Amino acid sequence: MLDTNLKNQLKTYLQNLKSPVELVVALDGSDKAAELKSLAEDIAGLSSLIHLKDETDPAVLKPSMLVRSTAKNTQIRFAGVPMGHEFTSLVLALLHSGGHTIKEEVAVLEQIASLQGEFNFEVFVSLSCQTCPEVVQALNLMAAVNPSIKTTMIDGAVFPDEVSKRNIMAVPTVYLNGQQFSQGAITLTNILNKVDSGAAARQAEALKTKDNFDMLIVGGGPAGSAAAIYAARKGLNTGIVAERFGGQVADTVGIENFISVKETEGPKLVANLESHVRHYEVDIMNSQKAVKLGKNDLFEITLENGAVLKSKSIVLSPGARWREMNVPGEKEYRGKGVAYCPHCDGPLFKGKKVAVIGGGNSGIEAAIDLAGIVQHVTVLEFDSTLRADAVLIKKAQSMGNITIITQAQTTEVLGDGQRVVGLQYTDRTNGESKTVELAGIFVQIGLVPNTEWLRGAVELTPRGEIIVDSHGQTSLKGVFAAGDATNTPFKQIIIAMGSGATAALGAFDYLIRN
Repeated sequence: MLDTNLKNQLKTYLQNLKSPVELVVALDGSDKAAELKSLAEDIAGLSSLIHLKDETDPAVLKPSMLVRSTAKNTQIRFAGVPMGHEFTSLVLALLHSGGHTIKEEVAVLEQIASLQGEFNFEVFVSLSCQTCPEVVQALNLMAAVNPSIKTTMIDGAVFPDEVSKRNIMAVPTVYLNGQQFSQGAITLTNILNKVDSGAAARQAEALKTKDNFDMLIVGGGPAGSAAAIYAARKGLNTGIVAERFGGQVADTVGIENFISVKETEGPKLVANLESHVRHYEVDIMNSQKAVKLGKNDLFEITLENGAVLKSKSIVLSPGARWREMNVPGEKEYRGKGVAYCPHCDGPLFKGKKVAVIGGGNSGIEAAIDLAGIVQHVTVLEFDSTLRADAVLIKKAQSMGNITIITQAQTTEVLGDGQRVVGLQYTDRTNGESKTVELAGIFVQIGLVPNTEWLRGAVELTPRGEIIVDSHGQTSLKGVFAAGDATNTPFKQIIIAMGSGATAALGAFDYLIRN
């Protein structure tokens, strides 16, 4: 199952085990069961502390593998074969179950350990999903700390009946004790906030005690990370407050235009960014949403939980999110057929008909990727021509199951109350309304900046972008901005990093002069 190189790497990691771990496999006669058995045998052969056992409970999902600590009786189950993006989740589950130090704040680990009650988490994933491992690993970490917390990763492609029964049309989807708990990206902090009713209030109180910053950065994507590194290297008391460190990049699949790195993936780049930022004394306040910018003696950032952070200067890098169609039915069927990440949710539509809204690079790339999974893809583009690169258009046109319709204005998402069944669009050449029957709609029509909370505080363009000058300064002296939320003409990772450096240097110059 594992090649020699991977076995050697894993054997090195497993040398960190301090206590025995059991791999309990539940198998059926499927090909996936054979793969899982081979994987379990390979892993067990790499460490004397790992013991292979057969599952005796007939009720568990098959094929699946339970990672159990014999010392702590913690349980982490993988239903399906945890390869692809979830292989790292498996490795971490083995290490954490075997007593290797968990790299998390002591206060967070204590909070997890003190949770009372029974928590049975199930998280539905696809192995091509970039967002899923973050959620799986957060839940697995909780299960490795507290024996009353159990978690099961379920590969939706291996268990389509479970997916259908629960009407799951987006991943990651998390269930807690049989009830839907969350859908989409969710951090460890936010999971704890939901299961521990007093967590948010305690966090707010802790944040209120923070010393004043020299530079406070709002947003933890490439721009915010670059700004933090440049600020910290200047010796400034620097903080980052972010809803989710990494931002959009965490959901990006392939990155091939990051100069000097021929190819990488979003989660890997985010991990490198965070490691680089943490190399300096930067206070990272993750899973915190900024809701207001104000100024008294110092600048003030008010958070959703009520805490107020104060700083001598501010760098705004809140990033952007997928633009919505804003048509009837879109919000009602989000996660029920309306999706924004083809790599994450595409496998759930295997053999079905879908549409991609948007004919730019993102839209045509999505159509090409989906065409290898689904029965048919219909691309709807509002304009008279596609905006994607010629090489992508040529590739899409060469595929037999992609139909491209231009001058098509999507007007409504159609559903049966449970899931998407089609969409309506207007043919802009003649005004005729048409209907397309399908099971999924992937929206790829660009980005909208996360700046609603800044209206009235700094000057914005009609599109909501923060207006900055050549030094990254906004209309409010002492407040700077960088990245995709600004009026920079090109939205690229490397440009965001450069603008983050510019904003930090601009803010440093401001501090020197003021």
